[in-house]
Amino acid sequence: MFAKSLLVASLALAVGTSFASTQATKDDAVAMVKKGVAFIKASGVEKGYAEITNTSGQFIKNDLYLVVYGLDGKCLAHGANAKQVGRDLIELTDIDGKPFIKDRVAMVKAKPAGAWQEYKFTNPVSKKIEPKVMYCEKLGETAVCGGVYP
Repeated sequence: MFAKSLLVASLALAVGTSFASTQATKDDAVAMVKKGVAFIKASGVEKGYAEITNTSGQFIKNDLYLVVYGLDGKCLAHGANAKQVGRDLIELTDIDGKPFIKDRVAMVKAKPAGAWQEYKFTNPVSKKIEPKVMYCEKLGETAVCGGVYP
């Protein structure tokens, strides 16, 4: 009986650890945004945006991916949904009606060195709408952002 309980406990711990290791952290988001900004500066906009939009590229880590928006709300690069690239998303709202792109653009204008935003969005791993926190930095006339599901 003890051995069976130990096995069940070990499996539960392994599953919990496995899930936790697939979820990105706030530190991961900050590091990824900084890496993305550096890559765009070094490689140029065309190559940078293409790499960010590449779903098997270096800017994807589990549930973390980068997005780049012009300060007018136009999506310039999107690591989880290339269909968003080129679209004007300034009026996009979350499930609670929060205009998160408009808020995001205003946020980077006010705090260009980096800031966090809270909203709700579909987690690409769970496929469920969940609370999300997005870290963004201003780069020229754009916002480079990466978010996690806490």
